[in-house]
Amino acid sequence: MTQAATANSGEFFNFEPSAPYPTQDSDLLKTLSFIPSLQEVLMLRQVHALEHATVWVLSEMGDRVAIPDVNQSDDNALGGLSTEKGFYLYGTVNPDHLRQAVQRALDRLQGGEWDLAVHPRCGTNLSVNILLAMGLAAGASFLLPRNPLEQMLGMGLAAVVATQIAPDLGELAQKYITTSIPFNLVVDEIVQTSDFWGRSAHFISVRWQD
Repeated sequence: MTQAATANSGEFFNFEPSAPYPTQDSDLLKTLSFIPSLQEVLMLRQVHALEHATVWVLSEMGDRVAIPDVNQSDDNALGGLSTEKGFYLYGTVNPDHLRQAVQRALDRLQGGEWDLAVHPRCGTNLSVNILLAMGLAAGASFLLPRNPLEQMLGMGLAAVVATQIAPDLGELAQKYITTSIPFNLVVDEIVQTSDFWGRSAHFISVRWQD
């Protein structure tokens, strides 16, 4: 498997559950079919992975912007937003390049380049950072004396620790919670449109295939 988008910091948490396999989500859907909206949730995770991989591939095809500790280029002008029906791609892109990038991203993910599903600018990382900082700050506030100076020092220490740990936890959250290899996705069409807030974007619509 190509380690294209793996951050070195991820070595801090060194465990590896079973590798993804093509029927994993189909099997889960059959087993837990009684859960409402399960297919939409599974589809959203797969779309999220395809969104990240597409951004990586587009970055390879265009101007490269280096990110420390990441063995791949990234274009900060590109961004995405996933839904259970597809994803929005923000930024100036050539439509032909986008079509090529989406298919390449899908093929590479299905072919074993699973690290393309993880992206350092994903909102998951920010959410993990905020939750971790809040949790550590609350713990420090509870454990430390009520002296204002010690409370402030505790809050500062919590923020520093959260900043150091959050990238690793965010990467794990992406790999095992918020994304899944898109073995069931088929790209339907790519259109230029606007998102919920009226921002110009391309929308890559997909459908589920067992």
